[in-house]
Amino acid sequence: MKRALASQWLAARGWKPFAFQREVWRHVAAGRSGLLHASTGAGKTYAVWLGIVQAVAGEASGTAPGLRVLWITPMRALASDTAKALAEPLSDLLPAWSLGLRTGDTPSAERARQDRRLPQVLVTTPESLSLLLSRENARAELGGVSHVVVDEWHELLGSKRGVQVQLALARLRVWNPALVSWGLSATLGDMALAAQALCGPGSEPARVQGKVHKDLVIDTLLPPDPGRHAWAGHLGAQMQQPVAEEIARSGTTLVFTNVRSQAEIWYQLLLQARPDWAGEIALHHGSLDRATRDWVEDGLKQGRLKAVVATSSLDLGVDFLPVERVLQIGSAKAVARMLQRAGRSGHAPGRRSRLTLVPTNALELVEAAAVRRAMRAGQLESREPPDKPLDVLVQHLVTLALGGGFHEDAVFEEVRAAYSYRQLTREEFDWAMAFCARGGQSLTAYPDYHRIARDEEGLWRVPDRGIARRHRMGIGTIVSDANLQVKYVGGATLGTMEEGFIARLRPGDCFYFAGRLLEFVRLREMVAYVRRPTRSKGTVPTWQGSKMALSAQMGRAVLEVMQLAADGRFPDPELKAARPMLQTQARLSRLPTPDTLLVESLRSREGQHVFIHPFAGRHVHLGLASLLAWRLARERPNTFSLSVNDYGFELLAAEPFALDDLLAGRLFEDGELLHDVLASLNASEMARRRFREIARIAGLVFTGYPGQPRSARQLQASSGLFYEVFRKWDAGNLLITQAEREVLGQELEITRLAATLARMRVQRIEHVGLATASPLSLPLMVERFREKLTTEQLSERLDRMLRAMEAESTR
Repeated sequence: MKRALASQWLAARGWKPFAFQREVWRHVAAGRSGLLHASTGAGKTYAVWLGIVQAVAGEASGTAPGLRVLWITPMRALASDTAKALAEPLSDLLPAWSLGLRTGDTPSAERARQDRRLPQVLVTTPESLSLLLSRENARAELGGVSHVVVDEWHELLGSKRGVQVQLALARLRVWNPALVSWGLSATLGDMALAAQALCGPGSEPARVQGKVHKDLVIDTLLPPDPGRHAWAGHLGAQMQQPVAEEIARSGTTLVFTNVRSQAEIWYQLLLQARPDWAGEIALHHGSLDRATRDWVEDGLKQGRLKAVVATSSLDLGVDFLPVERVLQIGSAKAVARMLQRAGRSGHAPGRRSRLTLVPTNALELVEAAAVRRAMRAGQLESREPPDKPLDVLVQHLVTLALGGGFHEDAVFEEVRAAYSYRQLTREEFDWAMAFCARGGQSLTAYPDYHRIARDEEGLWRVPDRGIARRHRMGIGTIVSDANLQVKYVGGATLGTMEEGFIARLRPGDCFYFAGRLLEFVRLREMVAYVRRPTRSKGTVPTWQGSKMALSAQMGRAVLEVMQLAADGRFPDPELKAARPMLQTQARLSRLPTPDTLLVESLRSREGQHVFIHPFAGRHVHLGLASLLAWRLARERPNTFSLSVNDYGFELLAAEPFALDDLLAGRLFEDGELLHDVLASLNASEMARRRFREIARIAGLVFTGYPGQPRSARQLQASSGLFYEVFRKWDAGNLLITQAEREVLGQELEITRLAATLARMRVQRIEHVGLATASPLSLPLMVERFREKLTTEQLSERLDRMLRAMEAESTR
């Protein structure tokens, strides 16, 4: 009888369960954990939730003391919507059970009620779950949890927050070995890996692929005149009116952009095009205050708003049923992100989801065709869980010591049951224990870093109430990005820029910012001091702001579409629109393909230009450009200006140099790759900056009490001091090693860089000496000019270059 509960509940609403929902119900009834992968709006929530309700409904009294089900969501904003979705079936099928919310936004009065008695079902976040684990009676409160659901698992999987979830689940499984855990996702490239990471190494989780017929329309708003050119943003202005007309013809529309500044610009563009929409269109991004975002989200749910311009702040799971379509301004740069955003429209089974791409340059027309082909083929990006981050482990050990204490041998085995720590050695674990107990070799004399101690019963506990309070206030792994002030030495402030860019520079390096060539002098706390250089020297990168990078999957898809054009085939509407640009590229140079590496060279009054087009994304290209410039200058001193975009990079040499080593592929060798990458970039300063995040998570630095937060400058000063002390007096400190590893893996993407070099070595190099800039090389020059020239000067320079390109292409 109880197995029919879910079907009966759906039938009462005129719905029939899908096959994948029934499959999930069977697995949950059998006590099996797993992962459900299905498109957004297909019914994932009810698949798992109704299965859990059925599984627990057979209890004799229909009630259960204490907490039984945890529903973990990655965002506070999702928690309220999730609770509403769970509440209706719960009240109908298990009326004796209660449901509660516990996030950072939960009012203190509600927290106090929960402290007296937790509900049977709790919707929470990874951070709030860790706080529950830190309570002295954690086992009594959480030991009865029988089911855990992790929503939007793809969002957590590749981050330290996902590791935090893994460790929490490992603890809950110790208390209840029969624990059933399920992950939900719509955009995973490797289901097997994602399921193992959730359910633990050695487990055999069920993997359910939800196949529901749901119309997904991906089309492109074609510009009236794409032209032969492809520099970033050149189509933006002419797309203003077409976008406004599309919104006018549609119901509620979400307009996604990739960065906040672009969202602000498009919000103003729409108001300029339609002043009568004031009050009917809104803006949503993470820098807006919570009350404003709540107002916008409520307006979307109620259908009061005509359109909302948003960033990734609206990417995830909040259900906005009135939304009929999504417009994506520019490329979303990843297949999974595009699919996620498409699912924001028609967010219900049987409704059509539609996403319309709005290109901002002609190359994004090619990306549009590529992403649609990749989505149809199910080619999504994979996400790799972090490999044994010791800062998260140190935080977790102190959490467990607060949550009733632990025996170290048992916890070692428990931690190794979390996927990210499956290869943790006993030596690494013992180091983490010693670091928690004594602060490592260099902090032994400071009681504040003696955070855990063994009691009379042999349990490791936190003996100091002040340490306990500070730890609970610092639980979590979310660390906000920092911006640095750029100031003249002894003079005026020029502005702010991302820390990651400045951290790559060495004193003496020059770069372009705010229309000026600047020489980097020093970095003190959160201020980068610069001066006007007497001459440019070394490599000269151009600051480009924080932009999403093309994923490896998207890069391959774009090259495959380029192959079609190279073969003279233009089957997609986007390729037909991009045909003038692609044909101009073919006439002036070549079209890159999966099997060829296009290298273009050009002489100008500026010097010798070399353009290389691997299509590996801007982050990899910055590493490649720095590496190749360093290798070239090692043989013969030279000054290189660097420019990168998602499709390639430019090396501009002040002095001519021979291309032999480059064209023979010798510069692409991976021998001494790590040494050369570290030498070409200021990796030690990058590691110092990365250590601030690690120090915060590991509890070395305290972010401050409520109302008295410590500034980023104070945190950097404190963590920088620890970094120097550890390097000098504690050479074996594994947190230093972790900082260096994370810089290589995450900021320099050394694995992807090495893979790109390997691909470049086997590709056939096609070298073209250009008479004038090509459609692929011009955007790289424009990126460099933007910071050097005023808008008027840039316009004049572009006019001259475009006239030259037109003349050359029509010969």
